[in-house]
Amino acid sequence: MANGKKTGKRIFKGFLYFTGFLALLLAGLFIYLYIVARMPPPEIADKGALAWQRHALDSTAFTLGNSWFRKSRSGLYEMYVEGKPFERGVVYGKLAQELVQRQEDHFTEQIGKMVPSKSYQHFLKYLIGWFNRHMDENVPEEYKEEIYGVSFAASDEYDYIGSNYQRIMNYHAAHDIGHALQNLALVGCTSFGTWNGRSADSSLIIGRNFDFYVGDKFAEDKIVAFYRPEKGHPFMMITWGGFTGVVSGMNAQGLTVTINAAKSDIPSGSATPVSLVAREILQYAKNIEEAYAIAQRRKMFVSESFLIGSANDNRAAIIEKTPTELALYDPKGDEISCANHFQSNSLGASASNQAQLAESASPYRYKRLQQLLERNGKNTVAKTVAILRDQKGLNDADIGMGNEKALNQLIAHHAVVFAPQELKVWVSTAPWQLGEFVAYDLHKVFAMKGLPADVEICDSTAIIPADTFLQTDNYRKFVDFRRWKAAFMDKQPVDVEQMVADNPQYYHAYVMAGDYLYRQKQYAQAKTYYQQALTKEIATKAEKDHVLERLAACDKKQ
Repeated sequence: MANGKKTGKRIFKGFLYFTGFLALLLAGLFIYLYIVARMPPPEIADKGALAWQRHALDSTAFTLGNSWFRKSRSGLYEMYVEGKPFERGVVYGKLAQELVQRQEDHFTEQIGKMVPSKSYQHFLKYLIGWFNRHMDENVPEEYKEEIYGVSFAASDEYDYIGSNYQRIMNYHAAHDIGHALQNLALVGCTSFGTWNGRSADSSLIIGRNFDFYVGDKFAEDKIVAFYRPEKGHPFMMITWGGFTGVVSGMNAQGLTVTINAAKSDIPSGSATPVSLVAREILQYAKNIEEAYAIAQRRKMFVSESFLIGSANDNRAAIIEKTPTELALYDPKGDEISCANHFQSNSLGASASNQAQLAESASPYRYKRLQQLLERNGKNTVAKTVAILRDQKGLNDADIGMGNEKALNQLIAHHAVVFAPQELKVWVSTAPWQLGEFVAYDLHKVFAMKGLPADVEICDSTAIIPADTFLQTDNYRKFVDFRRWKAAFMDKQPVDVEQMVADNPQYYHAYVMAGDYLYRQKQYAQAKTYYQQALTKEIATKAEKDHVLERLAACDKKQ
């Protein structure tokens, strides 16, 4: 009996030692993560700009020196900033403070929906901090200073995540982390260009859909930003509050940059965010050769395609970049197309790209783009907009509203068309790319000397009308469908028959109906919907595999 008690005490003591060691190990891990995740801001000798104040022209228009910020009648926000890196960052933040803070609210709200566990959010904070621990070492000092300037406008509400500077810097890598860790949910962007014999007036035309979705609220407050930096070329870009990187833009040399995600392996550490590589190209390159040289000297930790349009070259090319390789894809013709796979001989043959071709919606969308370009003949700006709005599948098949295989997936943050030789740009307005395309003339905008009054700066004579789809019953049905989809995602009650009736050709409507009934353990009814889903155009191999797995499970559970 005594020996039994001694043995029990030893086991208990051993258990205490083990749990104590485990607690110390975890504490040490979190301390280590905290230390490596810290990101000190750059040293700024003169912070006098922090004392500057904006002047209100009215409730949605402000000026600060020659810089200004306003809300257009189109619903787009417009901003012009100039000067040294830290100063223009501060000015950006002061002019657009409400949008900087609101955008972070929307971003964190969406993260909260995706990761509802507070403890897991806390863990992710350190994980992302560790992941990005060397990021600032790979960001040019100019952009660190600019981001630091913007960060003074951020809210103190999210200090538990990190310092203002650390958070704003990390948000610039959100695109990279998102498509690296969730390859099944790749950002499905599409871009293309025509010139010479493929354009009606032989000039270069570039079109792109930026299908980046972080919730509806995130896309509400788009900014058309015009920059005149102390060094480099003046440029414009489409962005959102607090973000100084580039996803779509054109500079005063008529060089355009748009980015398209490609399939990436899970990286081991951070490098230069894709958006800041694109920003450097836009600010400092005047032709394709110079853009390639900038991409070559920057290290990235995900794979990306940069479609570069160049007025000076009167053509476009694609810079394909992975963490270890770089290639230039030149079609040697008068048009170019880009989805979410590589096309060069070297990177196109890679195992990850071959998997992308076999498993994703990218090659289907690419073929549809080729069909539309061929059908439309010589391209124009108006025809480019029509292509960007196309919802059909191959051979005009009805593949449902919102299908990732369509060019227009009805999720776009923005669409844009560039005419580089003219320095003109057309930017879409809500919803998605269906509203008016508002025109801007960079010659006129960069000739302005401040904003003495709150006036429209767009070219009202060149606006492209809204898509007539907005006036149809199908649009109203799609709006209803999205409400049912939101209810499904939030695990709220769903009328599956109505959800499917609102979008009867869309495979995902049937998949969600099946998943909803599967949750309710109504396996026979769920099986019916899964079988119907297989008769539709399913976007990815992973989604088809999910349906087949659920069908097998339904058979076992009935």
